[in-house]
Formats: sequence, structure tokens, C-alpha cells
Amino acid sequence: MKAAQARVLLTGASGGIGQAIREALLRAGAQVLGVSRSPQRAGPPGLRWVQADVTSSAGLEAIAAAARAGQANLVVHAAGLPGFGPLQRLSQAQIQSVLQANLAAPILLTQALLPELMQRPKAQIVFVGSALGRIGLPGFSLYGASKAGLHGFAEALRRELADGPVRVQLLAPRSTRTAFNDAQAQAYNKAAGTQSDSPQTVAQALIELIESESSERYIGWPERLAVRLGGAFPVWLDGSFKAHRRYLSADEPPAEEGERS
Repeated sequence: MKAAQARVLLTGASGGIGQAIREALLRAGAQVLGVSRSPQRAGPPGLRWVQADVTSSAGLEAIAAAARAGQANLVVHAAGLPGFGPLQRLSQAQIQSVLQANLAAPILLTQALLPELMQRPKAQIVFVGSALGRIGLPGFSLYGASKAGLHGFAEALRRELADGPVRVQLLAPRSTRTAFNDAQAQAYNKAAGTQSDSPQTVAQALIELIESESSERYIGWPERLAVRLGGAFPVWLDGSFKAHRRYLSADEPPAEEGERS
């Protein structure tokens, strides 16, 4: 699908990667229905907003109704919560909220939208995952678990819908320079030598993924290599994370829950 032909439902549209995706889609000529928990001012032509929380039943119903009214043919799941920190320092509330926002919400919203999408001549669903959904990184056990679940869901759904009009795709960025990463996560990434990209790089990759109709795309090197090695020989990578473990072993305060994008 060409981006100019897309009528997009975009979750997480008001911040971080979602904002960059929204702007890139509009420049490419797409119509965008952005989802945000907070009120948003009217945007340029082609942009509408629905105020809703993807983690609530009422929010999911409002989003699905708005998508039906707008005859959406492309869904981009970009909303999510961070989950950085050693497991023993994470609260139960944080664990539950990250899994709800990053995994349960996109599954439930997809289920609600699928009957309508199946009636389109062509439709696409794009899940914004993470390289950490395939690379088990110390300090990101919770976040990685939520994205690994999302990757598994996207892969199975892609195969489930392969004979129909709906194409399922996955975009997996590496660390991205947005407020999604708090100060502790940024310090961790710096200490471990983690490479990062701008949100505009991720947004451009998304446009290319949509128009190519490829099944998935991972952003960054050596992350793409690590994904392949981890898939084939997962134990081989276990010794590669000493710097990450050293940083986590320092006596630091518990990680704070960040804002949803």
C-alpha cells in the first residue's frame, strides 16, 4: 500500500516515536486518526484525533468506533510503556501496566478492528515492537517480555490471515532518542555502548515497511545480527552482556514508571 492511499489509525500518536510517525505519514499524504490519552489541538488537514486510553475497555470501544467511521485501512500500534530496571526493583503495578499497554491492548484492539479490516480490499496492521523482543537484554526483562509477546502474536496472526486481505507487519526499532527512555535507561545505554536512532529514522523505516508490504523489519546494526544469532544460537550471546550486568549491579534507586507514548 502506498502511504498516500492509507487511512491510518495510529495509537501513541502524541509523543515519542508516535509523533514522528504521525508527521511522516501526513507528509506522505496519508489521512491519520491519532489516538491520545490527553486532548490534542486540531492539526493540519488529514489529521483527526480521538481521545482514549488503549488500556481501558471504554477506550478500546471509542477507538474502534472512530476507526470504523474513518474507514481505516491501516492500523499502526505505536503506544506503549517503558519497563527498565532489574526485575526485583519493579513493582507489581508497573509489571501489570507494562504488560497491559504493550501486549494486551494491541491484541484486544486488533481483535476489535479485524472484522472491519477484513471487509477492505486491502488492509495492513503494523505492530511497533522492539529489537528487545528478540534480544534478551539485562535490565529489560519486563519490557523485552512484553515485546517478545507482541512479536509472537504478530507472527502467528500474519500466518493466520495469510489467505485474506489483511497483511500483518512488524517494525522493530532499537534504542531511540525520545523521552520514552528515562535518565536511568539513558545512563545504562551510555555505559553499555548502546547505539540509538532518531525517531525520524524509525518513522521513515515505517513508511518503507508499509509501502514494501514486507513482513518485518529490524532497525540498526549490530542488532539485526544479534537477532539472527539469538534466534539460531541463543546461548552464544549470554556472555555478551557483562557491561550491562555490571551497571545493573550498582546500588541504584528503583526505576520509575514512565509516561505512555
